Amino acid sequence: MTFQQILDGAEVLFQRGNPGVTGLEYDSRRVKRGDVFLAMRGETTDGNQYIDKAIAAGAFAIVSDSESEAPREGVAWAQVPHGRRALARLSANYFRRPAEKLAITGVTGTNGKSTTTFLAESILTAAGRKSALIGTIEYHVAGQILSAPHTTPEALELNRMLRDALGHGATEAVMEVSSHALAQQRVFGVPFDVAVFTNLTRDHLDYHPTMEAYLAAKQILFTGCGTEPPRAAVLNLDDASGQSLVKVSKSRGSTVLTYGWTGGDFHAEKVEITSRGSRFDLVTPDETIPIWSPLAGKVNVYNILAASSAAYARGCGHQAIENGVAALTRVPGRFERVDCGQPFSVVVDYAHTDDALRNLTSLAREFVSHAGRSCRVITVFGCGGDRDRAKRPLMGEAAGRGSDFVVLTSDNPRSEDPRAIINDALVGLQRSGTKYSIEPERKAAIRLAVREAAAGDIVLIAGKGHEKVQVSRQGSIPFDDVEVAREVLRAAGYECTAFAVGKST
Repeated sequence: MTFQQILDGAEVLFQRGNPGVTGLEYDSRRVKRGDVFLAMRGETTDGNQYIDKAIAAGAFAIVSDSESEAPREGVAWAQVPHGRRALARLSANYFRRPAEKLAITGVTGTNGKSTTTFLAESILTAAGRKSALIGTIEYHVAGQILSAPHTTPEALELNRMLRDALGHGATEAVMEVSSHALAQQRVFGVPFDVAVFTNLTRDHLDYHPTMEAYLAAKQILFTGCGTEPPRAAVLNLDDASGQSLVKVSKSRGSTVLTYGWTGGDFHAEKVEITSRGSRFDLVTPDETIPIWSPLAGKVNVYNILAASSAAYARGCGHQAIENGVAALTRVPGRFERVDCGQPFSVVVDYAHTDDALRNLTSLAREFVSHAGRSCRVITVFGCGGDRDRAKRPLMGEAAGRGSDFVVLTSDNPRSEDPRAIINDALVGLQRSGTKYSIEPERKAAIRLAVREAAAGDIVLIAGKGHEKVQVSRQGSIPFDDVEVAREVLRAAGYECTAFAVGKST
């Protein structure tokens, strides 16, 4: 491939040279002889600082988004106005435009993205289709499960995965599309066939200046990011932002499919939710489908409605929807039970916003109420460091109002003092009036909650879900809430021999 070929369709302000090139990198540490190095400004560093290092490593060509960088002698050069847009276009060219050869379903929203994508993938599988899954928990590509450092990867990794999926016979891809990825244009040029919106609640205001800006980033999925708008838009009619996106999507010419609890093109009737799962009638524009899912809770009914609507938009029929929903028994870190034979429940969940904590504790309250005894909801939670401080008291109040006892602890304090973060959340927790304890060390907090639990209680370990590390000033250390809970239960004398089947939210 020549330099000119890899630049095809990119916005180029200046170019010189046209050597043959053998690779593309945006990290100078990975550059090999013959590569194109794309130097772009990022959130924490500027890749333009590493141009000379990339040339020393053997780069044949440089693409820079800096007006101040002068072309170097001996290498081809291109200047572009936007680094990430250029990375997206060059990556697509290098991997022979794989996104254009797949039917891609993108899912965005504050909560429910992971479970919705897992459900959509399961339905597509039940329909006999091969698909790739890209999201927060893990990536499923070419029969492999890969770790997911980002909800939505950079364009180079994304196009590589889509190329690999195509090579193994995939015809579909299901992606979580984060607001960060949309705002940063990581998915520039990706043609989404179906776009799904789950909901919008307070989150990521450390990055987006306002809720309006947060919604505007989400809206990009429905208006097109360097592409035409999606063919079909699947929108939550019970969410005010979802209602606003109905107008936007119709104005852009997308086919709009709505879903809701009791209204919309897809809605639920005869809903029965127990600790074992959810059963309801799924009403579609064509027929009514009996649904059974091992995933429990009202939020999962919404997730099933969203995924089923998306699958319907992709031409999946009655049987595929029914079988695909039933086949998904768990989503890692989403209401995942830790069962070591103890007489109380222990559940790990990713809930890390006030809205998610309300949903989680509400579901737990339903379960202990159905037990018919005076059982308690015990919640372990913390707030992330270097993130929106204003949501911390909201999370504290939500956890307190939904629980009988709260253990306030640390959850990825990053560069901040864990005690300062706890103090922010404590304001809201005290406002709730519930009983609480403070334990900054997360393992000790989980131990305290387990010791507090009696028969019939439910212990919720919230915030980290599927995550495998705790990040602090000292760096990252291995930390898996599920494994730590099992270790604590084992130390308490319970037999932890295998995972129970989890139920997701």
